Amino acid sequence: MSMATPPKRRPLVPPAVTSLLGSARFTSVLSMIALGVAFCTNAIRATMGWAGLLGALGCLVILAAASFIVQRAEIEWHGLLPISILIFVGWSALSVFWSTYQWATLGGVLYQLTFAFLGIYIALVRDAIQIVRVVGDVLRVLLSVSLALEVLSGLLIDMPIKFLGIQGNIALGGPIQGLFGTRNQLSIVALIAFVTFLVELRTKSVRRGTAVASIALAVVSILFAHSPVIAAVLVVVGLATLALYGLRKTPAHSRRYVQWALFVASVVAIILGYIYRSNVIDLLSARADFSFRYNLWIQIWQLIPVNQLSGWGWVGEWPQNVYPFTAIAFNTDAAHANGLNAFLDVYLQLGFIGLLSFVALVALAFGRSWLLASNKRSVVYTWAPLVLVALLATSGFESSILVESGWLLLVVCAVKASQGLSWRNALSQPPQQ
Repeated sequence: MSMATPPKRRPLVPPAVTSLLGSARFTSVLSMIALGVAFCTNAIRATMGWAGLLGALGCLVILAAASFIVQRAEIEWHGLLPISILIFVGWSALSVFWSTYQWATLGGVLYQLTFAFLGIYIALVRDAIQIVRVVGDVLRVLLSVSLALEVLSGLLIDMPIKFLGIQGNIALGGPIQGLFGTRNQLSIVALIAFVTFLVELRTKSVRRGTAVASIALAVVSILFAHSPVIAAVLVVVGLATLALYGLRKTPAHSRRYVQWALFVASVVAIILGYIYRSNVIDLLSARADFSFRYNLWIQIWQLIPVNQLSGWGWVGEWPQNVYPFTAIAFNTDAAHANGLNAFLDVYLQLGFIGLLSFVALVALAFGRSWLLASNKRSVVYTWAPLVLVALLATSGFESSILVESGWLLLVVCAVKASQGLSWRNALSQPPQQ
């Protein structure tokens, strides 16, 4: 007797779906949407509320996880994540246990993990030039829409678009906010866009006319935003660009000495900037803006010693109905979404241990990406360190690097830098004969 052939089992996921989830087109589109949502959180909350934003993020996480699973055999998992990211996120998660606002901390940690996961996805499924392209495409659209809405508000209908926070001041020369809620946030996004468009121009990854028009778009956005913060940041990014250009032209045998000279010069510049900070503030005409921040920082500094080692508990963006944030709002006579200083913000929420882990994270991400940009021939490697310079330079006046698009970009840069310059990968390589 012959045995009957058992029927073949149908795969749980149809092959067409698997093929789609693993395709280059799908990963490109999903990366673009994830970045678009990260940069548009203010506009999404204004139009669809928190429910709409969280729903969009949930869908993105599910799709990214499915795409990860399908492509798991093609991704190099060894040394996947920088340990510095794991330590910082892990300490944030542990703060749930001692936080006095545990539900807010749990929500803040999940929100942080969501953007970290999306950043890891983008970093692993896209190479460096593809990341520059997708960031460039997203920011071209968002800055264009922002300026179009400002023209609509300030010139065509001559009234604010209140639910988006657009005041309609473009006819007066600014300040404008666009889709990003504040002029400072618009300036940060426009500066990141400027760096991205410049790298696109140098790598010839888009047509020259497109790149030049995009650079002009970023410059116009910065000028109309009238941010007192961004003027100093522009100088820092400009100097970093010149330093990186000089390093790449320096012979390899002399590069190490130039790196050390730049490091010493940077430390001296930071010290001098702190000593003469009052003159710098007057030069930037930012006395009123700085006074507002200074009053906030004083309140934060007074609360830090209460939980100096472990912090009050991670929340990311500040809730408006829990202590100590209610006390800060009362004492400064203003509601605040963050501490307007990333390092003080981390110190308040995660204590000295959290601050050390955050400093280690940004230092390793920047150091690795800077060394890669100094030694690799392709101009595309300059994107990550220059974006990190922009984010870190604004961290003294804003906390945007800790949440949403700023945090996602930090994770992307950290993971790509770790892939290119990881001590774990170096240890795993067989010794050369």
